[in-house]
Amino acid sequence: MKRFGILTLSIVMTALLAACGQDDVPTEAELPEPIEVELTVPVTADVMEPVTLTTLVTQGEEKVEDATEVEYEIWQEGKKEDSISVETTNDKEGLYSATTTFENNGVYHVQVHVTARDMHVMPVKQIQIGEVNVEGHVEGHKSHEATDGHHDHSTTEGLSIHFVQPEAAKVDAETELMTHVQLEGKALENTKVRYEIADLANEIQWVDTKETKPGEYTADHSFTEVGTYKVTIHIENDTIHEHEEHKVEVK
Repeated sequence: MKRFGILTLSIVMTALLAACGQDDVPTEAELPEPIEVELTVPVTADVMEPVTLTTLVTQGEEKVEDATEVEYEIWQEGKKEDSISVETTNDKEGLYSATTTFENNGVYHVQVHVTARDMHVMPVKQIQIGEVNVEGHVEGHKSHEATDGHHDHSTTEGLSIHFVQPEAAKVDAETELMTHVQLEGKALENTKVRYEIADLANEIQWVDTKETKPGEYTADHSFTEVGTYKVTIHIENDTIHEHEEHKVEVK
């Protein structure tokens, strides 16, 4: 009987400890607050006038000073394939800035790519440089599209596409291809994203991606020759069908 009592007590204590342990386990994983990105770009400027671009990165009430990437991508309307990248200076207190100049009149897009705390945000704004003939500008843009037979930038309102250029693509080695996609400043999730890769002989190979994070689509691909490959990103869902071309140098 004594033995039986000790065994019963042991079982009861084990059950109580298990119950206490379960009480400490959260029923839902707490999600981190999203980062917020405030991009400031002048509305107008003159040719060759120094233009300061600023970005404020916050998370809740905290100013984010440890962003892993803050970089500006700038292109003239209708010429995204010729975009340039401008590095920023970390000014502390969540502010990141850069100063640049524009060599020609026109309407330009300024997009900031911010990666911080495993999140990626990429708002875009426009700036008008010098005198711009709006009617002629639009007509020229349409003519460009008609001549090429395709578009190299998003025509879906609010859609942003950021292809992360591989730093060191080598022959017969797996290269990660990554694209961030957002709509109206939010990650575009559960979307079909594929890479159309044209080799040096213009032979086409299709590569499907996986959504590794919300709005982040990646795939591994091995290039077989040294040279320049054309990589076209295709983005499709029930309402969107867009594509954007890039070049990848393989050594």
